[in-house]
Amino acid sequence: MTDLSHTFAVVMAGGVGSRFWPKSRKALPKQFLSLLDKRTLIQATCKRLQEMLPQDQIYVVSTQDQATRVVRQLRWLRSDRLIREPFGKNTAPCIGLAALHLARRSPEAVMIVLPADHHITETDRFLHALNSAVALIRRQPEALATIGIDPTFPATGYGYIQRGEAFAFDQRQAWRVRAFAEKPTHEVAVQFFSSGEFLWNSGIFVWRCRTILEYIEELMPDLYAGLMEIDAVLGRAGYRRVLNRVYRQIRSESIDYGVMEKASNVVVVEGDFGWSDVGSWDEVYKLAAKDGDGNVVLGEPVLKDVRNSYVESGRRLVALVGVQDLVVVDTKDALLICHRNQTQDVKWVVEKLKHSEKQKYL
Repeated sequence: MTDLSHTFAVVMAGGVGSRFWPKSRKALPKQFLSLLDKRTLIQATCKRLQEMLPQDQIYVVSTQDQATRVVRQLRWLRSDRLIREPFGKNTAPCIGLAALHLARRSPEAVMIVLPADHHITETDRFLHALNSAVALIRRQPEALATIGIDPTFPATGYGYIQRGEAFAFDQRQAWRVRAFAEKPTHEVAVQFFSSGEFLWNSGIFVWRCRTILEYIEELMPDLYAGLMEIDAVLGRAGYRRVLNRVYRQIRSESIDYGVMEKASNVVVVEGDFGWSDVGSWDEVYKLAAKDGDGNVVLGEPVLKDVRNSYVESGRRLVALVGVQDLVVVDTKDALLICHRNQTQDVKWVVEKLKHSEKQKYL
């Protein structure tokens, strides 16, 4: 059994979920929605973690304006386990801030970092992969570990991890990471898939707090300087003031680009646990149960000769006749209709609204 006494989970819950407009809004982003079962995505994520770790070892990082929503949905979460960012600055500042908090609690802290809004069907396999990654970091404390997903098709919506040299530890296997690749074209995705060298990038990481802070110091010195200013007042008067000032100054950057793609000692553990980042309405359609016509139907829409569509009606009557492969989502003040193969472009609608006089619909 892996020793988990100094292991902590950090759930990143500050995203905006713009591809899930009009359901996902500023006031209720994707991670707080029930898209695939009765639990919201963040509730399901934390429930899985509670099968591995005590509640006391689970932290959530959220923006200040979403903190109340986190507390309402995670009633068990202690106030000092909710780390509040003034506003979102992508994953690198989020992870750095969490590492400061955990390092204060335990100098040898190992942190599992994962998004709040992913979907996993095989919890036991998921926890096995996490335990393997924690065991690996115990063996190689200077490494940064990530979990790569064994691809089932040549996806263009995920980043990829190229495996290098394989090695064994504790009767398990892992790989050195040769390279990270951004979301590919279809032709490149086919090459990745056919080679057998590539895994999907899950965005799930495991490392010692001390190690990730050392890498941030080396590769993102401006962020590290800001984090040290925050660390100097952590738990003291003036913390919130310094935190706000530093966050206004630091740049928005992902941990992938800022650290993982440049770090010298990155390893990957393979996972196969029914993972999805639930990145679009089409992905929800693929994951959800369907009727005999291949439709996912929520609410009480009226359908005739409708095939292979996702239809969610609200208070108004919604009727569809003679269509297929659509996503229709009706809310009290906005209606989305799009082809299933263009659901990634819903984000474009949100950007359009941001620069218009219709920002109230965000």
